[in-house]
Amino acid sequence: MLIIHAHLHVHPNQEDVFHEAARTLISLSRAEEGNLGYQLLKSTEAPNRYTMVELWRDQEAVAQHNESSHLQAFIKLAPSFMAAPMELQAFSGEPLN
Repeated sequence: MLIIHAHLHVHPNQEDVFHEAARTLISLSRAEEGNLGYQLLKSTEAPNRYTMVELWRDQEAVAQHNESSHLQAFIKLAPSFMAAPMELQAFSGEPLN
């Protein structure tokens, strides 16, 4: 399983635009075949900071997601609401029961 953390710093006056774009991205991403989870978290410590937590079956699923029209649309719109470049972290892991 691949885990991706996308850290986002959003302009304070653009949070509504960001929320709408994120809702669309998350909904469509969750419907992708290799997606195991997709959540948006808002920081309680830093204003206007968010983290998207993505869980993917394998690298092929991530590659397909990266080429998806909904991710490309989000990336194209991102400069209108981002206060700083997105920071990405990727990990390999497995669930523990």
